[in-house]
Amino acid sequence: MTGVGLIIVFIILIIVMIIMMSKFNVHAFLAMLLISLVLGIIAGIPLFDVRGADGAVKIGMTNVIQTGFANTLRSIGLVIILGALIGMVLEATGAAFKIADTVIKVVGQKRPVLGIMLMGWIVSLPVFCDSGFVILNPVRRALVKKTRVSSVSTSVALGLGLYASHVFIPPTPGPIAAAGTLFQQGLGVEPNLLLVMGMGALASIPCLIGAYFWSIYVGKKVKSAEDTNLEAIKQTYEEIVASYGKLPSAWLSYAPIITPILLIGLGSIANMNKWTGTSHMVANFFGTPWVALSCGVLFGILQMIVTGKLDKFQTLCNDCLKVVGPIIFITATSGVLGNTIANTDIVPFIRENAVQLSTVGILFPFILSAILKTAQGSSTVALITASAIVAPMLGTLGLATPVGAALCVMSIAAGSMTVSHANDSYYWVVTNFGEMTPQNGYRAHTMGTLIEGLCGIVGVFILKIIFVNILGL
Repeated sequence: MTGVGLIIVFIILIIVMIIMMSKFNVHAFLAMLLISLVLGIIAGIPLFDVRGADGAVKIGMTNVIQTGFANTLRSIGLVIILGALIGMVLEATGAAFKIADTVIKVVGQKRPVLGIMLMGWIVSLPVFCDSGFVILNPVRRALVKKTRVSSVSTSVALGLGLYASHVFIPPTPGPIAAAGTLFQQGLGVEPNLLLVMGMGALASIPCLIGAYFWSIYVGKKVKSAEDTNLEAIKQTYEEIVASYGKLPSAWLSYAPIITPILLIGLGSIANMNKWTGTSHMVANFFGTPWVALSCGVLFGILQMIVTGKLDKFQTLCNDCLKVVGPIIFITATSGVLGNTIANTDIVPFIRENAVQLSTVGILFPFILSAILKTAQGSSTVALITASAIVAPMLGTLGLATPVGAALCVMSIAAGSMTVSHANDSYYWVVTNFGEMTPQNGYRAHTMGTLIEGLCGIVGVFILKIIFVNILGL
């Protein structure tokens, strides 16, 4: 099956998957695996690899499932384990509470949701949003205990804050790749990268505004397991902190978080500025996410030595693996669904019919990217694929200037947020670490990404009016 019929089948299967998980309590791992298999068979993917008459091999479902699972596990497995271990160390030593106190001093006791959202926005400039959420989750939990604010509000705010800078602002790979593709049309990417970064920062502001108000609203409507457990806590925040005994210093509390961010940022700078030789090799090595997070773990071990809790580290590692195991497997299975979709004719069909949508101007890159994001799950893939399709059309869309191309990147970025659901690993990171059911994950996080994406495209229209219509750039 191909074309519109296949897209309709895909939509129906996604609805069936949501119903299986939310109404019939089918485990997400099994639900996504089953839906991937059914989609692949309906789309005409053979069960096993088949060699055609021309010698070309058509990949079968067994290979698609194994490859999708393995690739996702390879890219994010170590990141989740190491990030979660850092988080558990921060909680075990009381460092998370020290950081939470700092956040409260900056934004005030009454605005913890705003504080954690802005922290996420800053952290995700050099760090992937998945890693950022895992690293900052213990700080979020400490804020919940200190202020008694909704756990769902803080989870959604942190997730959406990370998401905004992840898709809009280089040096994360998605916007850099999109800018590289679009500025290749005779405009030059390097001289205009600062323009893209500045435009991304401006375009993300409406997203943050929408995300903040949605986080406050949804926290009143949806409850997580953490909210329920919080109601049972009788100790005051001060009593909880006192129970940890000796706390690490402020600088040592931040070190496991700040160190990976700085190292990943250094790697990004090295790639952006095309460093060579030993400096490039060293920056790239330490800028690799799992290596950077490993350095953060070393500072976490130092925390445990200083606070006299090193004897608990072995138990902490075992507990960490028990916690992240289900998350890793569910996340890897989302890669199976994404890889299945990638091996069907859904994306080629969208690409072939893109010209019919191009009459809507700056809205076209947004629509195209949103379709790609919702279909295959990865914001980075949506950014890269949409930019490749749109690049030859910049003149037709009236965007064949540096400012126009930057606006096009922003439109694609806004679409790449819309929406994060079960085929996106980030959905499972936010839902599981936020202790939400899949159903509540759709109500809180998925709807939040829709609102954030719509706010983003509104911001792009405003920027277009200011820079193109008024300033004539």
